[in-house]
Amino acid sequence: MSDGFDRAPEQTKPLRAPPSSQDKIPQQNSESAMAKPQVVVAPVLMSKLSVNAPEFYPSGYSSNYAESYEDGCEDYPTLSEYVQDFLNHLTEQPGSFETEIEQFAETLNGWVTTDDALQELVELIYQQATSIPNFSYMGARLCNYLSHHLTISPQSGNFRQLLLQRCRTEYEVKDQAAKGDEVTRKRFHAFVLFLGELYLNLEIKGTNGQVTRADILQVGLRELLNALFSNPMDDNLICAVKLLKLTGSVLEDAWKEKGKMDMEEIIQRIENVVLDANCSRDVKQMLLKLVELRSSNWGRVHATSTYREATPENDPNYFMNEPTFYTSDGVPFTAADPDTWMILMMRWTQR
Repeated sequence: MSDGFDRAPEQTKPLRAPPSSQDKIPQQNSESAMAKPQVVVAPVLMSKLSVNAPEFYPSGYSSNYAESYEDGCEDYPTLSEYVQDFLNHLTEQPGSFETEIEQFAETLNGWVTTDDALQELVELIYQQATSIPNFSYMGARLCNYLSHHLTISPQSGNFRQLLLQRCRTEYEVKDQAAKGDEVTRKRFHAFVLFLGELYLNLEIKGTNGQVTRADILQVGLRELLNALFSNPMDDNLICAVKLLKLTGSVLEDAWKEKGKMDMEEIIQRIENVVLDANCSRDVKQMLLKLVELRSSNWGRVHATSTYREATPENDPNYFMNEPTFYTSDGVPFTAADPDTWMILMMRWTQR
């Protein structure tokens, strides 16, 4: 069985060619007693090994991801290929972020040296974060790291500025997207949730070293919620619930610090949707559970409170803590999806 390379030839003794009718040594006769004997030359074995052959790794060996692009490779990837491979690698192995992000950023600093290259990098990350289920959080973390560690800062804007510009392009068509066809709305919802993750993970360092969140994202999320509630289709409302479960507590704290009552207005709008909108019963139930979650301070428990085991009767956040599941095609489904509500209810009652 081949191991992926040719074995080196073993040391051999000189070989004699087999006798044949054409190469027999002629018999000496009395007239040519001094005739010279023929010399048989052994064939030379040629090695098939090459000094340019790739380094051999035994089957099952897995080297560090970054080493796959080390110096010495003949086929260098393009920037797009390198970045996309790393994004796919993070999607499959999110736990490798901490150990490999530094090397990734260092490689980009030697590669991303033009405005076009930086724009391409931003677009690749944005597309991955808004098209792959479960990558919005990792994409936001990646964006935060690169915004602090990429050294290029062209006149067109640094990494964070170009990222926010890309998000603004999608944000400006929010009203059309919220009332578009199913495919358009699905893409819009992915953008909304990615923006929510960016708001939570993108750190802005002030002149005094303090770390804050991007206020522009806070304003943007408020308007995105308006767009979703203004078009109360089931999938739009489900997206709004997911966004508020993700960012509601942080948004409300930030609004309260500024003396704003935005969350009160959102809760009032949710209650109006429950009363008037022609959405499904299951989605209305989800909205009501969200209102209960907010009334319990978004499920945050104070350190001084006495511990009690959570039950549907004493914890309004009991059902909201259920995870989001995904089908084999990567499509998220919740209690609002057909036939799912009863299945989840059966699970909850068996606790």
